[in-house]
Order: sequence, then structure tokens, then C-alpha cells
Amino acid sequence: MPNTRQALKRMRRDAKRRERNRYHLSRMRTYIRNFRRMVEEGKLEEAKEFLPEVVSVIYHTASKGVIHKNEASRRVSRLYELLNKALKEAEEKGVPKKQEEEKVEESS
Repeated sequence: MPNTRQALKRMRRDAKRRERNRYHLSRMRTYIRNFRRMVEEGKLEEAKEFLPEVVSVIYHTASKGVIHKNEASRRVSRLYELLNKALKEAEEKGVPKKQEEEKVEESS
């Protein structure tokens, strides 16, 4: 138990910060885990759409000071690398990509 008022206040403050940091770290890890699961299951188009959201959460966590900005960049880089590798492998295996029909409007 702290002996001074200052130490008591620091203990309360640290508890709040620890709780906040754990929230951001847990959220980031969950997003990364879900993204990796999508890639492993072969849901590449879904993963491709989900990646910007994951990147946003990672950089947000870094902005809160929970992780260093270089760690955030490294994590993002590895996720892009994972997705690109999976897309390349799928293309080599001959798995057809989801073809989206582009609508071209005629101008009069």
C-alpha cells in the first residue's frame, strides 16, 4: 500500500492507463487475428476489403502510445505481405478472381 498521497494518486492513474492500454492492444490483436483467419481460410476478397480497417486500428493504437509507431508500421507491412503472398499463390493455382463488372455510363 502506498505511503504518500502522491503514490496513491499515481497508483490510481496507472490503473486507469493500464486498463485503457489493454483495451487498445486487445482490440488491435483481435482485428489482426480475424484478418489472418480470413487469409488462411482463403477468403481473400473479404480480407482485402478488411485490411484498411485493420491498418486504421493499428495506427490508432500507435497514436495512443500503446505501441511504437515503428512497430505499427512493421505490423502493417507484414499484413500486406501476407495478403499479397496469398493472392499471388491463389493466382498461380488458377483460382478465379471475383470479377466485378464495371458499369460504364454512356454520355450523350
